[in-house]
Parts: sequence; C-alpha cells; structure tokens
Amino acid sequence: MDFEYVARKLYRSGAKMNEIVQTLKNMGADEEFSRALLEEISNSENINDSFVGYVCNYPKSEVSATEAGVGCRGMGDFYVHRKIAEIIGRTSAIIDPSSMDDGGAVISQAGDDKKIVVAVDGMHSRLGNFPFLGGFHAARAALRDIVVMGAEPLALFADVHLGTEGDVGKIFDYTAGISAVADVLNVPLVSGSTLRIGGDLVVSDRLMGSVGAVGLASKIVPRNYAREGDVILMSLGCGGGTITTAAIFHGWHEVVKITLNLDFFKGAIPLVRSDFITKLHSMTDVTNGGIRGDAHEISEYSGKKIVLDYEALRMTVHPKVLEMLDALDIDFMGVSTDSLLIIVNKKLAKDVASFVEEHGLPMFFVGEVREGHGVYLKKDGKEVKMMPEFREAPYTPVKRVVGTAVPKNWERAKRAIDDAAIKAVEKRKKIKELLFGK
Repeated sequence: MDFEYVARKLYRSGAKMNEIVQTLKNMGADEEFSRALLEEISNSENINDSFVGYVCNYPKSEVSATEAGVGCRGMGDFYVHRKIAEIIGRTSAIIDPSSMDDGGAVISQAGDDKKIVVAVDGMHSRLGNFPFLGGFHAARAALRDIVVMGAEPLALFADVHLGTEGDVGKIFDYTAGISAVADVLNVPLVSGSTLRIGGDLVVSDRLMGSVGAVGLASKIVPRNYAREGDVILMSLGCGGGTITTAAIFHGWHEVVKITLNLDFFKGAIPLVRSDFITKLHSMTDVTNGGIRGDAHEISEYSGKKIVLDYEALRMTVHPKVLEMLDALDIDFMGVSTDSLLIIVNKKLAKDVASFVEEHGLPMFFVGEVREGHGVYLKKDGKEVKMMPEFREAPYTPVKRVVGTAVPKNWERAKRAIDDAAIKAVEKRKKIKELLFGK
C-alpha cells in the first residue's frame, strides 16, 4: 500500500487533516508517522517559489498507465513509446529512440570507427517474488538487444528497487540471476544501484529492477532496413520472462526450466563475429508483444510489406511452450518468444541459416519482404492482415480479465497524451533557456 498516494489524493480532494490521519492509521500507520507525512505533503503541495513549482509540476494527461496500456507491449504501449522518442528528439547518436530499435548506438571517440551500443531492459513486473528468474531473464533480454544490433557484449550493469517489507535476500537472489548469465557468457556485471520503492511510504515486498548492457560493433544492424525481396528467418524460441510468468501463474511449472537457457547466444554471437554480419539487412529478437508487434514495427519503420507463414511461425516456438500456449488459448504470435529474427537477401538466407544452426540454434524460413505496407499472415491458403492488439496476448489469469480491447475513450486519451508530451518538450526548452541560456 502507498501511504503517500492515499494521503496526497485525500489532501487534494479537500479532506480535513484529522480525516486523513485516521485513514492512514486505518491502513496501519501510527499517529506520528501520519502527521509527519501530512507535513511533507502540505509543504510539497504549496510551493511558494514559482520556478520551483514549475519544475516540480508535471504535465497532466489524466490518462493512467493502465488506460494507456503502458508496459503491455501492444498498440497503446507503442504509442507511448513514440511520444517518448518525440520528446527526446533527434540526437547525435547514429541510432537513437526515434528509430524505435532494440537499443541505441553512438560512434566511439577512439578513432577506430567502432560503435558503442547500449540497451536496458526492465525485469518482468510479475517476477518480483522470483528474483533469480527476474534477474536472469532481464540480463538475457539486455544482452539480446545489443547483440541483434550487431554488437559484441562488453559489460552489464543493473538497478534494483525493493519495497519496505522486502527481504534483503531478494536483492541477492536477483543479483545471482544476473551474474549467472554474466558468468556463462563471460560478460562482466560491473556496476549497479540499489534503492527502495517509494522510500518509507510504500508498504510492499515488491522487487523491481532493470539490467543494462554495453557492446561494441563494427557494423550496426538496425531492424528497420528490410528490403523488398528479402527473406525472414527465425530461430527456435523458448521464451523468457513472459513465458516464465505464464508458466508459474498457470501451474505449468515444468516450462520454467525450458526458459532457463542461453541458446539464443550460441547462434547470435558467432553470427555477429562472422562476415555475415555486414550482409544482414535487419535483426531483432521477438519480444515486443510477440511477432505481431515486432513485425508491425518493422513494416512501419521500413515502409515495406511483411508476409509471414502461420505454420512456419508455429515451428519457431519450443514444442512444450507451444503446447502450454495452445492449451491455455494464448496466442503464440502475441507473446514474447525470444526468437532471433533475421532479414536478409534471399540469395544469402540459406547460408546464414546453416551457419547459425551449425552453432546450435535451429532456424526456420518464416516469411518474406514485399513492396507495400502492413503485415500479412499466410494461413489456410489465404493472406490476412495481422495487427497487434491494444495489449499483448493475455498470458496470466489476471491479464485475461483485463483483456486486450481498445479503450472506448482511446482517441480522446491519445489527444491528451499528445498534449502532455508537447508540454513536456516545452518545459524542457524553457528550463534549458532559464538555467543554461540555450
């Protein structure tokens, strides 16, 4: 429970001090704590310096994270991501958030024309009670994101936030999960940060964190360079944090063991080190709301039509994972399977697939790139347009209740989100001018 959220909400509604104190006491806080919190809220809600007040107040959209689908890897989440990229704007990086890629890249200043590639991934929000799994899969995800951009991994860094009631052992278990990946792949975990969630004011044992990775590349392989006539390859995917979460909360616990592997890197890292890397047009990992989401973004940012074969796609999911997804009626195309996806010239496709397979990662021909726009699925002799849902396929019992439907007020919400993003840009500009003269 979040004492500050409740107290601040009541304060803003005009509730009397004694009423707020009593509410906090009913939640488990004592009198002294409650009144101290109220003093903090009163002072922070009534800032008497206009500049500080401007800095402290954020642009309100009146759209919640749930309403916007934030973190749910669907159309809502993608829309918010695009707004974040717009706020950052074009930068001096060769790959920045405007590319909506797996990570970012800058030119090394060492004079060797190398590219420094950076990516960060949050641990799955439902794995806080299973910290080793959370750390393991977040580390894998961050490393995948730099490898698919053509980089050799150099280092990992991590962040962890623990609730006030959280056992310190969770931090250690989370770190062990990250370092297990680091040790096996010989990529050192070099630094990190440890904080609490909401300081003293959020009573929870929740653990959240993220893992970042840094790599070095000679050639960047962005995911939006698909060309007409290219072939799309995908590796066998066993899933990561998403599949682990589905397995735990649906009782398919044996599937968790299947996800605990580093097979992706058996094929991907040798590929990055090979001469093939200079000939690939696009590479990514299938994570953003499954192939539905990733294919949509590749099509949108490359300006090409993506055509995928349904039966071939099914072959890219580990049989036991696919069995679970089918049994639970979870769309395998709408969840992260962590497959390696490569887009390459048709003449090279067979050689590239054979090379990756020789290093222990099975590959499949799943589609092609054509002139046009959109993503199409070949199934039962027909081509049908395939779109991501508003949220990824619901893979836990709770997510099934929440559903994937587009909110009724989504168009209004988008306008409000747009307005908040514009105001954030204006705020940055104004503060830069006031503080730094530019």
